[in-house]
Amino acid sequence: MHRIRSLVLPVLLGILLVGCGVLPEKPRKSVYQGESFAAEETFSRLFDADVNDTCEAARRALLSQGYVISKAGSGIVQGAKHFQPEGEVHVEIAFNVVCVGDGPKQQVATAYVSAQQDRYALKKSPNAASLGVSAIGSISVPLSSSQDSMVKVASETIPAGEFYDRFFTLMQRMLRENTEH
Repeated sequence: MHRIRSLVLPVLLGILLVGCGVLPEKPRKSVYQGESFAAEETFSRLFDADVNDTCEAARRALLSQGYVISKAGSGIVQGAKHFQPEGEVHVEIAFNVVCVGDGPKQQVATAYVSAQQDRYALKKSPNAASLGVSAIGSISVPLSSSQDSMVKVASETIPAGEFYDRFFTLMQRMLRENTEH
């Protein structure tokens, strides 16, 4: 009997600790440790044009897809587009393009591009009102109305190489069309 108690007590204690979440968690790998800083071309492409023409091609590519340009000039283009994939979900994609001259006479340029996707969800907050009655005190009465607000629930840099490949292909087309005219 004593032997059974000596076995049961540690098992029960272990179950109790697991239930309370006291056992140490497995250490999580930090996000920055996944950064390889490899020489991949996911976020950049070299174009056979100067900085101004390269950034103009980026601006036109974004405009042609419905992006609203918030900044364009000095080798930088920024634009954003809004989506509503579901009734109570809102997504925004924000593009940042930086064009940098390369070569001895800066006759070619590299476009560095990153796009960030922010996801918002509708949050409903019920409203309540308080009534003050001098003899009784205050009474909180729930109202049937609610206040809706969009809350950011996720944000990430889009990592998909195919996404950027499509953008760079469109940029190249815009660059060709601009030089043909």
